[in-house]
Amino acid sequence: MSASAPAATTGAAPGAVDGRRLRGDRTRRAVLDRAVHAASVEGLDGLTFGTLAASVPVNKSGIAGLFGSKEGLQLAVVAHARDVYRATVVLPAAGGEPGLARLWSTVLAWLTYSEERVFDGGCFFRAAATELDARTPGPVRDAVVAALRDWDAYLVRLATGAVERGELAEGTDVGQLVFTLDAVLDRADLASVLLADPDAYARARRAARGLLAAAGADPAALSADGLDD
Repeated sequence: MSASAPAATTGAAPGAVDGRRLRGDRTRRAVLDRAVHAASVEGLDGLTFGTLAASVPVNKSGIAGLFGSKEGLQLAVVAHARDVYRATVVLPAAGGEPGLARLWSTVLAWLTYSEERVFDGGCFFRAAATELDARTPGPVRDAVVAALRDWDAYLVRLATGAVERGELAEGTDVGQLVFTLDAVLDRADLASVLLADPDAYARARRAARGLLAAAGADPAALSADGLDD
């Protein structure tokens, strides 16, 4: 072959490539939207390409092509669940006044997220933690652990900010406070999803308000949302 021979051209035009990518992104999003709901009810282990293909407009081989393996699908589902969680729990309160107001708004946003069943099975991460807690560590379990640790660290930052602003008592053990708040939130989700307790979220709001008031918060600052359970 001559060194001066023109190189062969391959591939589609950029517009065609971009169109395929957009369609692929939409398809992936549609599969993940369905998968996070399914996993919140059936568990991450319950996800299969076949069962998803029965409920989304993508065949089994198409889903396999998107995620490669069941573990790849599970990891993508956990990442997608984190995005949804951030959009529905973290961001609604993130623009508010820092300190106690933001902490309280975040707690309320979490209860709304669970109560309104953003995920069909209640809190995705509570369900995933229950499923994976005693498992041998691996990529999927590690991804869930990382999400839960990030959530706790975020609450600790909010509570620490409230202490620094003088809205919670100096010397408050913020680690203990967050541990107990987490327990209240998890119990509300469990009591509603598993026990069908109609008072679960009202009880949780009262319990969270009591914890913050006991840590020195002004009770009046915990009623700004108009709820007075």
